[in-house]
Amino acid sequence: MSTKEKIKEQEEVSVEEGHLNEIVLFNDEVNTFDHVIETLVDVCKHSYEQAEQCSLLVHYKGKCTVKTGVYEELEPQCSQLLKAGLSAEIV
Repeated sequence: MSTKEKIKEQEEVSVEEGHLNEIVLFNDEVNTFDHVIETLVDVCKHSYEQAEQCSLLVHYKGKCTVKTGVYEELEPQCSQLLKAGLSAEIV
């Protein structure tokens, strides 16, 4: 790969990363750890361990980014999290 091709590839990656959003999950006093974990596994396709770590971060830190991507892909997932009773938003 030439230097010119490498620079072009790096620019494309930078542009793509510049348009990424995040789903942030917030702590609440309603949902159980099990419900949060199961929902993250089902909706965000997390492994059980990843979902468990996110639930602990939410509990102790108050919030956690659970998914990163383009808005169009995150919106249906965020809607499913909200329908499941979790507190989340896209930033």
